[in-house]
Amino acid sequence: MSSASMTSGEMTSGEMTSREACVARDLVDPLRAFRDRFVIPEGVIYLDGNSLGPMPRAAASILNHTIEKEWGQDLIRSWNSAGWFDMPARLGDRVGALIGAAPGQTLVCDTTSINLYKAIHAAIGLRPDRDVVIAEDESFPTDLYIIEGAMKSAGRPMQRRLIGSDGPSIEALIDRNVAVAVLSHVNYRTGELLDMAAITKRLHDAGALVVWDLCHSVGVVEIDFDRHAVDFAVGCTYKYLNSGPGAPAFISVAKAHQGTAQHPLSGWWGHAAPFAFDRDFRPDSGIKRFLCGTQPIISMRAVEAALDAMGRVEVTALRQKSLALTELFMSRVSALLPGLDIVTPRETSLRGSQVGIEFDKGFAVVQAMIERGVIGDFRAPDLMRFGFAPLYVRFEDVWDAAEILADCIKAEVWRDPRYNRKLEVT
Repeated sequence: MSSASMTSGEMTSGEMTSREACVARDLVDPLRAFRDRFVIPEGVIYLDGNSLGPMPRAAASILNHTIEKEWGQDLIRSWNSAGWFDMPARLGDRVGALIGAAPGQTLVCDTTSINLYKAIHAAIGLRPDRDVVIAEDESFPTDLYIIEGAMKSAGRPMQRRLIGSDGPSIEALIDRNVAVAVLSHVNYRTGELLDMAAITKRLHDAGALVVWDLCHSVGVVEIDFDRHAVDFAVGCTYKYLNSGPGAPAFISVAKAHQGTAQHPLSGWWGHAAPFAFDRDFRPDSGIKRFLCGTQPIISMRAVEAALDAMGRVEVTALRQKSLALTELFMSRVSALLPGLDIVTPRETSLRGSQVGIEFDKGFAVVQAMIERGVIGDFRAPDLMRFGFAPLYVRFEDVWDAAEILADCIKAEVWRDPRYNRKLEVT
């Protein structure tokens, strides 16, 4: 692993009370060199890595080689000569290292929604005498949709219990009827970070399983899949892992479940011997049983390029800088705009790497900020989101972004019709 690290005290934002101090802090940032590995357009402050990471600088040449040489010249031979066939498991082990999962437990494949369906279906099947699935009412909607579909296909009546911000806690919902809980490690709206260790243990004590959605934590939060005895995890690679739009997702399955867990998408890549072309399905004995069909190799190469760009950086170093960036932003926004509703927890143990701000004119403010070079995003009805990816976001970027946010709100930019034109993707 890289030696780039520093103590949490050195990473605090307390001494950064001027833009000059932020610039000075950037000069001694141990992660400073990573920014050059990504394409960040001149004049852009990119605070949307929690939605789509920027392109790794080496990605274009790697993809070009895959297209021109491996596909163009070597054709079908590249399944062997270029290692195409083994990419899901090989890249999976690299992602697994980022979440504390030993080799042989993670695959890069399919989409988050598909992998979530596999994991939930498998977990329900491992607890045939239980009929409850716990979920969060503030989950990213696809999680709730997939849970609903998995329950319908379970082969027995199932019921869903929802954790609510104003409703019951997970503690109140856990009992001996719970088969599985499906939880977001970091809330996609508020950025709140759940206690994976404590919640997983509580579920296991009740005999239940857990599926963790790591979409908003992988690559910026320390995760220990093995030490916390997590059963299943899923996540995407196009946010903080910077693998590109629509890049394949990942699924992790604990070795303890791999011999017995079954999912409904029994495609040929999940067969124990795909090229035996047996008539009947015989699942692989390990993690590969969670594969389905032929994988998108060109997109897989983009994942590889993104993981290469991360190098061997320690997640601890990423986490320390992430916390300092988010703390600086919240402190500056609070100073410039007292009373603005920051919904992200200030306590470091309770937040991921994004900051959410509720403001009824938030859509227009985000559009005005984008026009001024600060790219965040908006989630209906009133949430402005800003992601702080420590590989390429600088402290001076954070200072400037807070100033521009304040300028836009004080200028009441929502009065300008051009900032209120609705977009299909926000």
